[in-house]
Amino acid sequence: MQKPRYVHALVSYLAIPVVMVVGVALASLIDPETARDHADYARDYRLLELARAAVLAAGAGLMLVLWVATCYLVLKSRQRSLYWLPLAATGPFGFIVITLLEDLSPAPDDRYQQFIGKLKIYWRIPLEIVIFIAVWLLAYQCVALKRELMITYTSFATGTPVATIIAEQNASSGMYAFGEALETLYLMVLLYLLWPMAFNLAGRFLHPRSGRTQEAQGQSGA
Repeated sequence: MQKPRYVHALVSYLAIPVVMVVGVALASLIDPETARDHADYARDYRLLELARAAVLAAGAGLMLVLWVATCYLVLKSRQRSLYWLPLAATGPFGFIVITLLEDLSPAPDDRYQQFIGKLKIYWRIPLEIVIFIAVWLLAYQCVALKRELMITYTSFATGTPVATIIAEQNASSGMYAFGEALETLYLMVLLYLLWPMAFNLAGRFLHPRSGRTQEAQGQSGA
C-alpha cells in the first residue's frame, strides 16, 4: 500500500481538472450582456466582467495551490527535504525529477522503492530514460485516441462529416495543438504518479507470499 500522503497527492492532482471545468462553467454563467436591461449599463457591465475574471482567477489560483500541494505531498511521503519544492515552478518536468527521488523511509511492502534502491546508477539512468519515453508515448497515444473518439462522436451527434470536422480543426491547428500538448503533459504527470502504485500492485499479484512475509516482518519490527 502507498503511504497516505502519496494517495493524497494523487487525489490533489486529480482535482486540478475538476477545478478547471467547474471554474470555466461558473464563469460562463456570468454574462456581462445581461446588464443591457439595467439603467447603468456601463457600470453593471464592468462589474460582471470583473466578477467573471475573479472566478477565473480564483480557479487558476486554486489549481496552482493543488499543483504545489501535489509536489509537497510527494516530497513529504518520501521524507525528502522541501528544498526540492521549488521544482514545482518548472512544471511537469520538475515534478518528474521529484518522482525520481528515493523514499528515505519506505514502507516494508513498497517493492518499487526496494527495486530502485538496489539499482546502480548506471542501470537507473537508462531505466528512467526508458520509462520517460514510454510514459510520453502512452500519454500522446491516449490524447490521440481521445481526439479520434471526439471526432467520431461529434460526427455522429451532429451529422457533420468527419472530413469537415478535421478540416475545421486544421484551420485552428495551433489552438488544438496547444490544448493537446497540455493534455499530454497532464497525463504524463498522472502516469508518473501511478507508476509506483502499479509496480507495487503487480508485485503483490505476482509474489503474494513474499508480500505477506514483508508485512509480517514490518509488524514484528514495529
